[in-house]
Amino acid sequence: MTANDSPADTAVADPCRTGTHVYIHDTDALSAFCDIARASGRIALDTEFMREKTYWARLCLIQVAAGEEAAIIDPFEIDDLQPLLDVFSDEDVLKVLHAGSQDLEIIFRLSGKAASPVFDTQVAATLAGFPSQVGYARLVQDLFGVAIDKSDTFTDWARRPLTPAQIEYALMDVRYLEPAYLELTQRLEREDRLSWLTADFARMSDPALYEVVPEQQFRRLKRISTLTRRQLGVLQTVAAWREREAMRRDLPRRWVVGDETLVEVARRRPETLAALADIRGLNPRSLGDGGSGLLEAVSTGCAVAEADLPRVDRKPRTIVDIEGVVELMGALVRVRASEHSIAVPLLATRSDLERLASGERTESPLLAGWRRSIVGDDLVRLVEGALTLRVADGKIVVQATDAE
Repeated sequence: MTANDSPADTAVADPCRTGTHVYIHDTDALSAFCDIARASGRIALDTEFMREKTYWARLCLIQVAAGEEAAIIDPFEIDDLQPLLDVFSDEDVLKVLHAGSQDLEIIFRLSGKAASPVFDTQVAATLAGFPSQVGYARLVQDLFGVAIDKSDTFTDWARRPLTPAQIEYALMDVRYLEPAYLELTQRLEREDRLSWLTADFARMSDPALYEVVPEQQFRRLKRISTLTRRQLGVLQTVAAWREREAMRRDLPRRWVVGDETLVEVARRRPETLAALADIRGLNPRSLGDGGSGLLEAVSTGCAVAEADLPRVDRKPRTIVDIEGVVELMGALVRVRASEHSIAVPLLATRSDLERLASGERTESPLLAGWRRSIVGDDLVRLVEGALTLRVADGKIVVQATDAE
C-alpha cells in the first residue's frame, strides 16, 4: 500500500467473531492464562489506570488476550501478579500494545523490568499508511470494519463491581490487537518496511526510558535556556527535591510546586521562608514542611562548585534565514517521502524542521528510529553544508558536497 492508498479500502473480515473471555480473580487462573500466552508466543496487552491525583499510576485493570482467549485481570483481587510479570519479560513472548508507553511504564514499576519484545500497533500503523498517532478505534474500524464503542473512556475503573458494559468495553481494547499486529505485519513486509521499526521497538524496551532520575528532571522544564549556569544548578537541585517529594507523598508534581514557579525559585534563589513566600504561585502549605526542604535544595544548588554546574544546549543563532532553510529542508523531505511512498507529514512536520534547523538534536523525532535513517541524518548534513540540492532533468537531486 502506498501513501496515496486509503487504509479503509483494504479492510479485512472481522477476525474476532468467535472467542472466549474470562475474569481472573486468583493466581491459579492467572498462571493458567500465562501458559496459554507462552504457548501462543504473543500476548495482547492494555491497562486501565488512574493518576490524576497521584504521582504513581494506580493500576485498576489489566486486559490481555492470547490465542482465542481474552481475559480481565483484576489487580485488586490478586496479591501476586508475578506469573504475568514473568510473561511480560519473557523474550519468547511478543507483547502487542497500542500507544503502549504508559502501559509499559506501569509494567516497569511493578516488576522493575522493561517488557520485551514489544510491538506497538500505533507506531506500525504510521508506516502502513494510517494517520500519525491513529487511535485504536479508528485502526480497528479501518482494518476490520468494526466499530468500537468508546462511551466508557472516562469511567472510574477503581470502582467495583465492574458492570458487564465496562467489562466488554475493556475487553474490546485487546481483542483486535493481535489481528491488527498480523495485518500490519503483512502489509509492512510487502513494502519491506518491517525492519524500519526495529529501533523504535527496541527503545520501548529500554529500561532507561522508564527510570526516573530526579537530578535530570530540570531538563524537562521550559524557559531554562534563559537561566545562568548558577541558576541552572539551583534548578537542578530544587527540581530533584520536587520529584522526590512528589514520589514520597504520591502527588502530581504540579501539586507540590508548579513548573513556572520552580524556575522562578531558581532564578531568585531565596534564602529565607519570607523570601520564598513572596514568589508568586508558591503555596508554603503545599510543600509539606512549610518550605524548609525547598530552601535547603536552593542552598545546595548555590553551593555546587562552578565546574560541576550543569549546562543546557543553546540553540545556535548562526542561521539568519531560518524560513529559507526550512523550505530547503522541506524539499529534501519531499524527495525522500516520494522515494519511500510516505506521506510528507508523517515523515516530518514543519515544526520538526524548524526545531532541527534551530539546533535541536537530542529530542528531535527526526533523529530517532526509522525517520532518522530515511531523512533525519541527511537533514543535519544539509543544514551543516555537507549535502546540496540541485535540479537535473526536471527533478531535485540530492548530492554530497566537496566539504564532506
